[in-house]
Amino acid sequence: MSSARRQDRLRGFALAGAFASLLVLGGCAQDMARQPKAKPLSPSDFFEDLRSERPLIENTVARGSLVNDALIVPKDSNEFPLPVTRVFLERGRERYNIFCSPCHGLQGDGNGTIANRGFRHPPTYHQDRLRQVPVGHFYDVITNGFGAMPDYAAQIPPRDRWAIIAYVRALQYSRHAPAADLPAELRKKLSSNSSPAGAEKAAGEAEK
Repeated sequence: MSSARRQDRLRGFALAGAFASLLVLGGCAQDMARQPKAKPLSPSDFFEDLRSERPLIENTVARGSLVNDALIVPKDSNEFPLPVTRVFLERGRERYNIFCSPCHGLQGDGNGTIANRGFRHPPTYHQDRLRQVPVGHFYDVITNGFGAMPDYAAQIPPRDRWAIIAYVRALQYSRHAPAADLPAELRKKLSSNSSPAGAEKAAGEAEK
């Protein structure tokens, strides 16, 4: 091979290598890293007030909030915005045991595990004051907190808040239900235990 042809080939390889290098270096451009953007809460001269975070437009409504509008009631309201069914109460019991019983106790008497280990005891749900407050009060407390209790708005959606309130009402009613409201079988058992013979039998079974 002549020296001229060899030099031409070497020159071709050099040009091809240079072209490949340009392609590789072009792929390493930092345009995305250097792109103009606003970092959260950093100043920006793009707006007159020099803030990159823009305030919400007046009357902005959060996505999904309209769905819950019907579930928001005044503090003095004593009406449930949802039908109270057995399934609804079961849901309330489940949510209550998860979020409320650590402080309020499984029976709502304020003797939960956290309270018994040094945290401030919440009031019992069975006192006259809390038995008489409207259900709107409980909804407001779960949503916004009260005293030592923080709000649970982030943890408990509105529908579950009402399920918990319904279950709290069931707990309260369980200790103050009139005997006439009990099923016939339970009334018979209650009356037999209240008699002297029934009381002695119950005491004997307790000793065993």
